[in-house]
Amino acid sequence: MATILNVSGVTKTYEGGHKALKDVDLQIETGEILALLGPNGAGKTTLISVICGITTISDGTITVGGHDHAKDYRAARELIGLVPQEINLEPFETVMDTVRFSRGLFGRPRNDALIEDILKTLSLHDKKDSRIRTLSGGMKRRVLIAKALCHEPRILFLDEPTAGVDVELRKDMWDIVARLKDTGVTIILTTHYIEEAEAMADRIGVISKGEILLVEEKDALIKRLGRKELIIECDPPVDTIPDALSDYPLTLSPDGGLIYSYDTHAGSTGITALLADLRKAGLHMVDLSTRQSSLEDIFVDLVKEDAA
Repeated sequence: MATILNVSGVTKTYEGGHKALKDVDLQIETGEILALLGPNGAGKTTLISVICGITTISDGTITVGGHDHAKDYRAARELIGLVPQEINLEPFETVMDTVRFSRGLFGRPRNDALIEDILKTLSLHDKKDSRIRTLSGGMKRRVLIAKALCHEPRILFLDEPTAGVDVELRKDMWDIVARLKDTGVTIILTTHYIEEAEAMADRIGVISKGEILLVEEKDALIKRLGRKELIIECDPPVDTIPDALSDYPLTLSPDGGLIYSYDTHAGSTGITALLADLRKAGLHMVDLSTRQSSLEDIFVDLVKEDAA
């Protein structure tokens, strides 16, 4: 796939010397969904703001669809749609007029048929004549997406798109994002919900303290950094790990069993030796199960390492 967005060596330094972004490199491919994860204050929103032209960069270059972000700002910005965290809509305007006005801000000719198609995609068409103040929080977020799409951008930024909405609406939003991808829109989203990234993203980026720690395909990342755990159920339950098993990476489970962590890509998992030593230690095993570490586990570990 072709690269539609290229961020190279981007730094953002505020007055007082605080560096919100530190030499950030990021390439986004056409038609992909990239989830950008990071703790509060990591630089996610700052990165989106500099790409969208809301904040100026201190150093580095950004190109959007081949257009230099600084030298050809208007052409670059027209390719971008932004859905911000904050819901800031005129409460007494109708949905249709709100979206129509946003299209006009980009100098695009009136096209009500296109706007109606966008509203249908977002399950908003039956609300097109409703005033914004009558809508639920979830519906207002959909209006924000409609506003961001009305000038036909090729890249859509979603900054915490499901913040404050319930689980059902969150899953509806996931479906909407999938449908937008099918139309060829490239999507970059920031989120605090790890399951959101796991459900939707093609690639995962992790940012901490203004630096990109990694950008990798989701499945490859889980496979490369994921751990497996062997859960051993004992009868009777144990409350301490026997000294004879102290050389193994074991922890106690809440129900009185043992949890053994191992690397699936290692030459030997050590499970055979562990089970033999369990018997020698006088423990009676009644059941075994395994579980794979999740994207959340990987994210927490990466951020912990960066903080160390």
